Amino acid sequence: MNQRIMNLLWAPWRINFIKSKKSRKCFLCEMVKGKKTNFLIWKGKYAIVVINIYPYNNGHLMVAPIKHKSDIIHLDQKEIQEIFLAVKQSIQVLKKTMKPQGFNIGINLGKCAGAGLPGHIHIHIVPRWNGDTNFMPVISSTKVIPQSLEQLADILKTSFSEHRKDR
Repeated sequence: MNQRIMNLLWAPWRINFIKSKKSRKCFLCEMVKGKKTNFLIWKGKYAIVVINIYPYNNGHLMVAPIKHKSDIIHLDQKEIQEIFLAVKQSIQVLKKTMKPQGFNIGINLGKCAGAGLPGHIHIHIVPRWNGDTNFMPVISSTKVIPQSLEQLADILKTSFSEHRKDR
């Protein structure tokens, strides 16, 4: 007999999300407009860097164009340049502050490709460490993120600011 085991993970901070009225607005565009900026790490002329609030790993960032565009083919040269410079800067900052041993970097184009926000293209930057896929996901289908997003946002905002001064 195939029995399914239910896993419980207490995450009391999620109750605010569950109870909140769901918005159809693009959260990236809301950040660009100056709303919900607690996880906006950096804003340039053509691109932004934000913390993924549903991270695969601690330090999971997203880089997106400021303009709401759904596909990489709609980006102009200035957007492409600043987006990829922001990816480079994100990697440099994460290496300095979190000391990962590698990265997964990717773009999901379209809902069927896994894009959770298919209308606003973004690049995922996921720091990786040897052993970060440990027994928890394998045994209990649970991922442990060891740091609060708020604490991480404060650290990365400072680090991005310092990195920009060093250039």
